[in-house]
Amino acid sequence: MSHVLAVLEQRDGSLRKVSHEVVTGARRLADALGGDVHALVLAAGPVQGADVSGRYGADKVITATNAGFAQYAPEGFTRAVADRATAGGYGAIVFAASAQGRDLAPRVAARLGVPLAADVTDVVVDGGSVIVTRPVYAGKALLKVKVTVTPAVVSLRPNVFTPVERPKAGAAETAAVSGDAGRVVVKAIKAATGGSLDVAEAQIVVSGGRGLKDPASFKLLEELALAFGGKAAVGASRAVVDAGWRPHGDQVGQTGKTVSPSLYVAVGISGAIQHLAGMRTAKVIVAINKDKDAPIFKVADYGIVGDLFEVVPKLTEEIKKLHG
Repeated sequence: MSHVLAVLEQRDGSLRKVSHEVVTGARRLADALGGDVHALVLAAGPVQGADVSGRYGADKVITATNAGFAQYAPEGFTRAVADRATAGGYGAIVFAASAQGRDLAPRVAARLGVPLAADVTDVVVDGGSVIVTRPVYAGKALLKVKVTVTPAVVSLRPNVFTPVERPKAGAAETAAVSGDAGRVVVKAIKAATGGSLDVAEAQIVVSGGRGLKDPASFKLLEELALAFGGKAAVGASRAVVDAGWRPHGDQVGQTGKTVSPSLYVAVGISGAIQHLAGMRTAKVIVAINKDKDAPIFKVADYGIVGDLFEVVPKLTEEIKKLHG
C-alpha cells in the first residue's frame, strides 16, 4: 500500500481551481496503489476552500503554515514539500503543471534525487509502477513513460483532469513549518489589467488569430466576451502574441496556456497543431473562419464559414439577447 501526496496551490489565501484537478489525479493513483491521498497546501494561515478538497478525493488535507508562505517562496516550499514527502514515504507526489508547479516540481524532484514526469495528461498503475502519458511533437504523438523509482513525481497538465466529486469528506490537519522562506521572496503578484479573467480559469474563451488583421479588431472579441455576462475571457493565438497584439498571458496553445472551457470560440484562427494542443479538450468548440478548409474546422463542433467582421457583431447581438 502506498499513499499519494497531492501538492495544492493557493493564492491570496484561497485555494486555486487547479488544485481540485491535482487531487483528482492523485486519487486515481492512490486507488490503484491501495493507499490514501494526502493533500498538502502551503500558506501563511488557513486557506479558504482547502476543506473542499476532501470532496474531490483527499483523505487528509494538511495545511502547512509559515509566515513566509503567504506568497510562493521557491526555496521554502521546496524544503517543506520534500521534508513532508520523505517523512510520509509516499509512492507518488502530484503537482499541477501550472506556472508555480513548473518551478516547484523539478526543485522537489531534484531535492529527492528522483526524475520528474512533467505535463502529464494521463496516469495509470501497472504492476505497482506508475505509467504516465504525455504529448510530444506538439500533440501529434503521445509518449508513455514508466516511472520505476519511488516516489514517482508527476505534474499534471491543467484543464485535463476533470475534478470528480465524492460524498466522502477528508480529515483536516494543520502543521507549523519552521525556518524562513528562503533567499527569494515574492512581495506581490500583480493581476492582469482591469481584472480580466484568466483564460485558463474561464468557462468560456473567445480567442482571436491573424484573421483579425489588426490589434484594434480585438475590440470585437472583447465585446463578444462581455456579452456572456462576465463569464468569458479573451484569448489569442501565438502569431497574434508574437506580433505584439496581445500579452503572452492570453496565449492559448503549446507554448501558451492549456484551456478546457465549456465553450471555446476560435475567431480567425486557422488551427495549427500547436494551437490545437492547447484547446482541443474544450467541451464545445465553435470556429469562425472565411477559409472553409482551415484545420480548425476538423476539431470544431460548430463551424461558420464567413467574414468574421460580419459574423462576430451579429453573434454578439444574439448573445446579448439571450442574457437579457
